[in-house]
Amino acid sequence: MTDAVLARVYQQSDLDQLSKEATIPIVNGLSDSYHPIQILADYLTIQEHYGHLNGLSISWIGDGNNVLHSIMMSAAKFGMHLRIATPKGYEPDPSVTTTAEQFSKESGTELFMTNDPLEAASGANILVTDTWVSMGQEEEKKKRLLDFKGYQITMQTGKVASPNWVFLHCLPRKPEEVDDEVFYSPKSLVFEEAENRKWTIMGVMVSLLTDYSPQLPKPTF
Repeated sequence: MTDAVLARVYQQSDLDQLSKEATIPIVNGLSDSYHPIQILADYLTIQEHYGHLNGLSISWIGDGNNVLHSIMMSAAKFGMHLRIATPKGYEPDPSVTTTAEQFSKESGTELFMTNDPLEAASGANILVTDTWVSMGQEEEKKKRLLDFKGYQITMQTGKVASPNWVFLHCLPRKPEEVDDEVFYSPKSLVFEEAENRKWTIMGVMVSLLTDYSPQLPKPTF
């Protein structure tokens, strides 16, 4: 009864099952493993701001979650370097890391992983974080807030980044993840990023359901 399904689910296996059984496009709107639509919106925001993606450095400071997994699976393909800081015990999925390392090797980009936020932020063009307590992790909140102490992004974090650094967050944001000074500063592109979620989802649907070819120049990689 529909031409496509965009599904937000808990388990990636639910999407895999939908895709296996369906004869129409199944789009991952979010799962516990990946959040690809969000990352497409992030890349659109970065492209609009810098005019290119190739050669830029992204710093992820936070949880090794689904958003990070999608960045890891794609950044190298756009020629982007990726620097990751997660607390011990919160690293990304090892299988995703293995694949990302291979992509980075093939693309000649850097994939750097550490437990030190400032080390990950060093020289980065884009500082990115996300919630420390994802859906289904509410019971872990108290422990997670303790484990993520020191991971809040502030202007002090930005001091070691590239002079032209910007900040991204997929929202909703909590103050412990990034302070007000950064979140509401000219460095923050979070509201442009939020708007671009709409255009990205529309673009994905149009591309899947029609013979549409973009009339505008393609991104500079």
